[in-house]
Amino acid sequence: MWLALAVTSFCIAIVAKKIITSRRSSAVVVPVSAAAKRKRKRPPHPPMSPGVPLLGDLPALLIKGPLALIRDHYTRLGSVFTVRVFHLKLTFLVGPDVARHFYQGLDSEISQDEVSQFTIPTFGPGVAFDVDYATRYEQIRFFGDATKPAKLRTYATLMLGEVESHLARWGQSGTVDLKLELEHLVTLVATRCLFGAAVREKMFSEVGVLVRQLNDGMRLVTTRFPHLPIPAHRRRDAARARLGEIFTDIVRSRIQQQQQQGGGTAATDDMLQCLIDSRYKDGRGTTETEVVGMLVSALFAAQYTSSSAITWTGARLLTHTEHLRAAVEEQRRIVARHGGHDDVSSYDVLQEMDTLHRCVKETLRLHPPTLMLLRHARRSFAVRADDGREYEVPKGHTVASPLLLHNRLPHVYEEPDKFDPDRFAPRRAEDRAGGALSYLSFGGGRHACVGEAFAFMQIKLIWSHLLRNFELELVSPFPRTDWTMVMPGPLGKVMVTYKRRPRMKKN
Repeated sequence: MWLALAVTSFCIAIVAKKIITSRRSSAVVVPVSAAAKRKRKRPPHPPMSPGVPLLGDLPALLIKGPLALIRDHYTRLGSVFTVRVFHLKLTFLVGPDVARHFYQGLDSEISQDEVSQFTIPTFGPGVAFDVDYATRYEQIRFFGDATKPAKLRTYATLMLGEVESHLARWGQSGTVDLKLELEHLVTLVATRCLFGAAVREKMFSEVGVLVRQLNDGMRLVTTRFPHLPIPAHRRRDAARARLGEIFTDIVRSRIQQQQQQGGGTAATDDMLQCLIDSRYKDGRGTTETEVVGMLVSALFAAQYTSSSAITWTGARLLTHTEHLRAAVEEQRRIVARHGGHDDVSSYDVLQEMDTLHRCVKETLRLHPPTLMLLRHARRSFAVRADDGREYEVPKGHTVASPLLLHNRLPHVYEEPDKFDPDRFAPRRAEDRAGGALSYLSFGGGRHACVGEAFAFMQIKLIWSHLLRNFELELVSPFPRTDWTMVMPGPLGKVMVTYKRRPRMKKN
């Protein structure tokens, strides 16, 4: 969750300074041992982009945009290249093979910490990159425990209640800004799953605004200067302080309630209780500060990245009518299979929605939550190109895996820029040439996002309800991407007309 977000952010700022120099290559990671170094000459460093004096590739980035710029330099320089921006050296590793060490290397060799300190003002003390790796790893485990299938079954019921309640407010027909509506709905769903019904009712309106201010404080400049005294950062800091106050009161109240009931594990249905009950390996419980920080990071991730992904899914479906019809027809089949009822959004039924799942997965391939993921090379390592050439990525370099390009490689995906959910159908094998690391919208390897199942369930549940209950039409242009934010989402309004469908019945 926040790991993917955190590593995410630093990315775009860095991209603001790019690339241009030598030769093409896909690569395989080759460990550089001391003995090997003594026996042979060390391989050269990756091709370096000279750019323009001082600014590097910043002018080209502003003209072309990140995707076109990285793609151009990948075509010209190959799958391993370095960009210099002022004193910063950023080495790109493009493709499943060349990026293998990026995703599977040990934290002692290739680390997130050095490139993610800018997230601390947003998430707060005691969590994420404000703690050592061992503590952070255990906190990730807490999130993993809170999103296991047994808990997801409970969350599905809570989500469905929020979705039905919110969309019941729509009339028989009308026009809405889908992006705004879904952002609002996702915040309702997230707060309900995190805090429970009673708390959500009291805190929703203020918390929604505060989380938006946190997101607005994740600007490109933030990745290099997280404490720069600009208005967005001042609003971010004020919002984080207020969220800390609200969440601290909630945590204290829950703990006091639990103590009054005789201690032990409370029988509650939200993530808050899971985090309160969590224990580190040494036996100590989570602190109040840690629980507050984890709640902030979870809500931040759930609200922004999920609402963005749900909006992109809608925009893609509503501009590709053949896949929209297939998704609607799947809903009809599922309704019929389950006795003619249209309230079939339980966890188990959601797992049956293969067509919708592929549509969401393909949307996230084309619109991953972040432009790229970053690591810091604590040790030098080498990569070998297909033509046999090797390059050594030096210690101290920032290393990038550009997801937006990685997910669109033509030697991995046939017609990579095409929206084709069927590429993930079991019968299709041509789009899995890259193996396990060919699809990285939720990261991969040692740092895969623990919130992937929760995110897919939330997106599918919301769109399942929309498809079953509304005829929808996109009336504004397909949205452009907002590259000004650390986590690029749809730019501007996404206007949709709707008309209620008759209830789906058993045939």
